[in-house]
Amino acid sequence: MSADTKIAELLTELHQLIKQTQEERSRSEHNLLNIQKTHERMQTENKTSPYYRTKLRGLYTTAKADAEAECSILRHALDKIAEIKSLLEERRIAAKMAGVYSDSDPPRKTMRRGVLMTLLQQSAMTLPLWIGKPGESPPPLCGATPANSDYVAKQGDKVAARVKAMDGDEQWILAEVVSYNHSTNKYEVDDIDEEGKERHTLSRRRIIPLPQWKANPETDPEALFSKDQLVLALYPQTTCFYRALIHTPPHRPQDDYSVLFEDTSYADGYSPPLNVAQSIRGRLQREQEEMTRRRRTKRRSGSRGGC
Repeated sequence: MSADTKIAELLTELHQLIKQTQEERSRSEHNLLNIQKTHERMQTENKTSPYYRTKLRGLYTTAKADAEAECSILRHALDKIAEIKSLLEERRIAAKMAGVYSDSDPPRKTMRRGVLMTLLQQSAMTLPLWIGKPGESPPPLCGATPANSDYVAKQGDKVAARVKAMDGDEQWILAEVVSYNHSTNKYEVDDIDEEGKERHTLSRRRIIPLPQWKANPETDPEALFSKDQLVLALYPQTTCFYRALIHTPPHRPQDDYSVLFEDTSYADGYSPPLNVAQSIRGRLQREQEEMTRRRRTKRRSGSRGGC
């Protein structure tokens, strides 16, 4: 079965699940209305009789069952969405590895910066939100939760990669994993800003896997970076990571972080608060302490559109 056919089937199944969700929600509304009316009658009569207690117990039991049924359908729908995204990513990687053009075709043009920035923003916005079951802890690479020590990023994953610039200096860039060699413990990654034209071979300590899920501040606040925590953050409208302090963590799932980037052009050494998405910042590691503000200021005016 082709990827296109499989995706079409999954979309049909997803559509049916969405319809089922609405049907479940419509059925549960009648029961929720009965709960509300029962509480209003109890307040009017100013008493809690055995009758009302028994009635409410039954209504709440039904409401719990309705909510669990709707939750099950929604989780099934999320699994379908994840499967569709995975197939689309596999297709994109296959096309990239095979080459879009043949030898007789003109060379591929470098993606315009505006288009690249739009794609990165869309990728950040569509990062899935982790929705665990009651009592379930967020997994590795959910928000600020680091990857396990033996974790290996997969082909196509976005990572923060520490590379050498043309002047011999080093910088952290947004890159895409091409492969991992288990015998040498080294990655091959493509600079995301050059559309695969610049490839780097890097050791694991020079790679930071980026989050695969957004953390929900309302249910999993422990999976967020905390205020004043030092991190690497993707500077807005660039593809480079710089040191920053968390100014304000997100309060809602759709919110961004507000961060203060290190910047010697300001009296206190930090920029005014800037927003960065949950999905595009990495945990600051020990070896990153070697980075200097001088290098960051120098690269911001360089050829990488801000790096």
